[in-house]
Amino acid sequence: MSAPQWLVRFSRGAAFVAAAWSCGSVDARAEMLHATYNVSLVGLQIGVANLDANLTPTSYAIDARAKITGLAYWFSRARGASSGQGAIVNNRVVPATFATIASNASMTRTIRMSLSANAVKDVDITPPFDEKPDRVPLTEKDEQGVVDPVGAVVMPVPAKGPLVGPDSCDRKIPVFDGYTRFDVDLTYVGQREVSTKGYKGPVAVCAVRYTPIAGQRRDRPATKFMADNKDLEVWLAPVAGAHVLMPFRISARTMIGMTVIEASEFRLDGE
Repeated sequence: MSAPQWLVRFSRGAAFVAAAWSCGSVDARAEMLHATYNVSLVGLQIGVANLDANLTPTSYAIDARAKITGLAYWFSRARGASSGQGAIVNNRVVPATFATIASNASMTRTIRMSLSANAVKDVDITPPFDEKPDRVPLTEKDEQGVVDPVGAVVMPVPAKGPLVGPDSCDRKIPVFDGYTRFDVDLTYVGQREVSTKGYKGPVAVCAVRYTPIAGQRRDRPATKFMADNKDLEVWLAPVAGAHVLMPFRISARTMIGMTVIEASEFRLDGE
């Protein structure tokens, strides 16, 4: 899986929620985030994604939907949806469930995964991926200490620090999506002021590096391209009530040009 896919794919965990209250005296008010993202390739809009997230200092529940639009849709018929739920404990995401469905003109595939204490408990992939001789084998270790792609977009920040600053970015996210294991390293670059429907204010700008670990096909040009890619960036916008950040803009150079996913709406409704 490529880094842009991770950044766009977009339960329970109640056992961890009580422990999270000891992390600090942040506002426990739930925030409902409604975001719409335009997806463009080399400057041309090719898709749209919508995200609904229920966020608190101790938990998250996210539903995301994406589809190719316009002329590109008539060639690919591509669309997908992902969801995930879990807890936030000691500024760490602890996912419980993840599900995704993706379809195009020729097939539909679903992935369902359950996790506990950042370890994979069960995975179901229908239909399964074809076995390929150059696919790096997954080991039991690759399913330990991980988050799923939905949980990976939730960025908790220590309660005593600012929401937008170096702590916004400087982190390594170990991701397992059901069939590949990879790391996403974020490094703080600075901050910018943005304005869109529902939000006007600062965002943290993070440089991103993608490191494949297992499950990828080592001989594929795309795998090497993304591993060597230094033209990846994410902007993170604050969700103050939950003391987390969420992606506002993702940009990535791909083998066919620059892809940008940017919020046209980033609206918070406090509950």
